[in-house]
Amino acid sequence: MKKLVSIVLALLLTLSCVAALAEAKTEYNIHVLVWKFDDTYGSTVRQGMMKWKAIIEEELGVTINLTMDDAQDDMAKQVEQADQVIGKKPDFIIINLAEPAGGQILVDKFTAAGIPFLFYNIPPSEETYDAVVKESGAFFVGTLPREAGDMQGEILADMWAADPAALDISGDGTIQFVEFKGVANNPEAIARTQYSEETAVELGVPLQMVTDVIVADWDTGKANDFMLSTWQAHPEIELVFANNDDMALGVIAALNQSGYNTGAEGGKSIAVIGVDATDAAIEAIKAGKMTATVKQDGDAMGEANIRFAMNYLMNGTWIEGLEDMYTLNVDGCSVYIPYAKITAESIK
Repeated sequence: MKKLVSIVLALLLTLSCVAALAEAKTEYNIHVLVWKFDDTYGSTVRQGMMKWKAIIEEELGVTINLTMDDAQDDMAKQVEQADQVIGKKPDFIIINLAEPAGGQILVDKFTAAGIPFLFYNIPPSEETYDAVVKESGAFFVGTLPREAGDMQGEILADMWAADPAALDISGDGTIQFVEFKGVANNPEAIARTQYSEETAVELGVPLQMVTDVIVADWDTGKANDFMLSTWQAHPEIELVFANNDDMALGVIAALNQSGYNTGAEGGKSIAVIGVDATDAAIEAIKAGKMTATVKQDGDAMGEANIRFAMNYLMNGTWIEGLEDMYTLNVDGCSVYIPYAKITAESIK
């Protein structure tokens, strides 16, 4: 009798395992809410997600259907898109916030719908971060806000140590500079703006800001317009820090109109240091028009978004199983993708 019971139990266990395997999902629908498609760095992240989706499908033996919506830098539009996405009942939602302070309304909607989600690139505002990410059980894939600014300052300090005269065009012992900021309330923009200057000064570079910080919305055209008027009013400028490469390229276009930063051998030039390492910025550095940039790795962020989403969907955890690839931050609910310095020498 005992032997018969054992056989029956073994058979039931086998059948339950077969049933579980039959029910295992092999296809996942992931929806991405993007703040705006025409952001240059953001485009590299989107391309990275598409690239790594295909790679991770092969690794995991599943199908990943990836759909993306463009909020066109409009939080109200992103909220409307969230309602539409909920109706489609995806397995997971990846969020690139259109407005740092606007995360809670999305959290409330997706939590009520029972759809898991993570945020990337643009962190929820400091006042909302705990509620939007930590307390909601979500995750954030981003970058350490001050690291890009620190590296901009370090690049400048290295240049100052190597050849002060190349930067101090007027010879007055101080570098006159301006700072182009992305947007007013973005944590990345705030940190890059603060630490590019602070780090350079701490490393011994004498700096003098000649205008208030210029907010150009990460935009090439706006940076160009602002630099044209600023350059006319302050021809003593010897350095421009820009929170991103799109603005840096707008600054360079404005300088070109005065014969500066054209890349011509022996031509007049001031230092312009950006962030992102976009293809256009790399080409500008190679051409001698731009001084340096700091690489924000969009491909790596795209990969991380897909890996964390799939790890959560398949294993019910954010970081377990990915510890060899990523280091969990002390908040327990985020990871940072590291930056890297890019100069003419490093490109060579």
